[in-house]
Amino acid sequence: MRYELLLQTMTPGMPYEAARVDGLLSQKRVTVRPDGNRLWHFQHGDVEVGVLREGGRVVATELRIPLAERSDLVREVVAEAAQLASKAGARLVDPQLGRSLVASDEGVVADQYMRTVRYAGGASGMSSETMGASSSYTPLTTEGPRGFQPGAKFFLIAIGAFFFLYLLVDSMLSGLGGR
Repeated sequence: MRYELLLQTMTPGMPYEAARVDGLLSQKRVTVRPDGNRLWHFQHGDVEVGVLREGGRVVATELRIPLAERSDLVREVVAEAAQLASKAGARLVDPQLGRSLVASDEGVVADQYMRTVRYAGGASGMSSETMGASSSYTPLTTEGPRGFQPGAKFFLIAIGAFFFLYLLVDSMLSGLGGR
């Protein structure tokens, strides 16, 4: 699970100049993995860099931040990516907040990031270690899993089906005068 930021054209509908952004990224601590994806290395962790395509053309550069219990990495990414966007003539967008960002928005983004971390951890039952954090994650609720296990659901459905069949046969026999 990740939190994503986008580098997009300043004016919606205009062509995105991915080459300009890629040129500036090449001046940063970015490495290319064997699978072709890029990693941007920061002091507090690594961010995956990808492209977003629509209709076969590149419309944005994606920054995929892994979810963790601390917001240091996301704050660092917002500050650096906002500077990069400014130099590239692009804008940094947070789709979760639905708006463009500047470097001073790191606190607002960090708050949304932490809400996303809590939601993802609670919804999936993942610990923070699973999400890439170093400290333990405390879910918002301490209740156990809700609902029935798949085997119990099947058993209840089977009982319900047999009961329905019993009622159906009983009503048919009553209608034929068998009782």
